[in-house]
Amino acid sequence: MDGLFTLPFFTGLAFAVLLPLVGIWLRLRDEWLAALAVAHLAGAGAVIALGLSAPALLGAAGLAVAGMLGRHLPASGHSAYAWLILAGWAVVLLVAANSPLGETLARQLVDGQLYFTGPVELAAAVVLAIVALGLRRRIDRHELAMRLLPATSGSEASRRRHVGTMIDVLIAVALAAGTLSVGLMATFALVFLPAWAGFHVAAHWRQASAWTIGLSVIGYLLAFATALFLDQPFAPVLVATLLALATATRLLSRRAC
Repeated sequence: MDGLFTLPFFTGLAFAVLLPLVGIWLRLRDEWLAALAVAHLAGAGAVIALGLSAPALLGAAGLAVAGMLGRHLPASGHSAYAWLILAGWAVVLLVAANSPLGETLARQLVDGQLYFTGPVELAAAVVLAIVALGLRRRIDRHELAMRLLPATSGSEASRRRHVGTMIDVLIAVALAAGTLSVGLMATFALVFLPAWAGFHVAAHWRQASAWTIGLSVIGYLLAFATALFLDQPFAPVLVATLLALATATRLLSRRAC
């Protein structure tokens, strides 16, 4: 592999491990649509920050966290995610239309810019992946308890809310960083598709996690090699590869049954 692509390769690989973890937790919550909503908000935050001459990652993470925590507002529900998707999309296009730099970034957010990522994106991906993997068992226990075991006291419910808020922040920042590095739809594909297939074929939680991360990494490696060999844009190749891999996994598992 050409040295020019070494850094982007490892950046994408880190996200191929990080984002499926996010997908596992969001699917367990039945909130997978949040990934698409928060990614749109991250894009909006990035173009707004660029218009204000601020770091794109700072704006993306800030608006992504605000949107993720907004799910706790009264009567927000799952419909809030559809609202956030539309709001983020509108802001991205309106800011892009009125700023040359915003237009460039908006296109990169849609197309993906993995090949143009640098040390900052790599550092963000690696740090976030290490944090998510380090906290994985604790987050798994929390999310499973939230799903299966009701709180037995007011203090327990309060503790769960505080822990849940910290997890929400981690998820939002991961989605923001992924959106700026691999693109909006590629980020959503890494969050949604491996978990969609992994939860279908697995018999228990650990197996679902292994399937999800494994499918993501295999899909990423295949997509990266294919995009380079055929000289194609990375993000759509990744999405197409994950679509094929996840769908084939579900169909083959159904036939095996």
